[in-house]
Amino acid sequence: MSRRLTGKVVIATHNAGKLAEMRDLLAPFGIEAVSAGELGLPEPEETGTMFAENAAIKARAAADATGLPAFADDSGLCVDALDGAPGIFSARWAGPNKDFTGAMARIFAELDRRGAAERRAHFVSALVLAWPDGHTELFEGRVFGELVAAKGSAGFGYDPIFRPAGHARTFGEMSAEEKHGVDWQKGRGLSHRARAFVELSRACLAPEA
Repeated sequence: MSRRLTGKVVIATHNAGKLAEMRDLLAPFGIEAVSAGELGLPEPEETGTMFAENAAIKARAAADATGLPAFADDSGLCVDALDGAPGIFSARWAGPNKDFTGAMARIFAELDRRGAAERRAHFVSALVLAWPDGHTELFEGRVFGELVAAKGSAGFGYDPIFRPAGHARTFGEMSAEEKHGVDWQKGRGLSHRARAFVELSRACLAPEA
């Protein structure tokens, strides 16, 4: 059974881009958010084989360390012609220096090496909300689209090469509000993270009075 989240929550990330997006999404709910990075928490080793497992590892570690509810996102880009890669290794493809320009170039190099003309891809986000007593909840979102030549400097990660289905621009060309695409009344979003967050909000959050 889902629990209502109120008060303060730890966002279990050291990624500035994810942190900014999560704070944007939390804004309508009056939740005070602090990040694992701001608290100086170490980054746990992500040993899972699925997005949900790695999100749970991060959320659980932050909840245990702080005694506060914590939620974590594990997300990535899955390219059909690369058998779902980079997938859970999306951040690792960028290396220790977070070189996503190089990671995007690697994707296209791999496609060329395979002689793959197919450019379908999708983003996945798994959000896990964990309480200090061990209770956890999982919410997932996906957005499908195609890979294109890099366009735009907004967003982060692989956003410049991903154009969601039904749209003329990449995530890298969209403002944060456009990328989220959240319609709270209709209960839907555009990005993978927004779609997962809408599910979380339905179950665990109430709009600020």
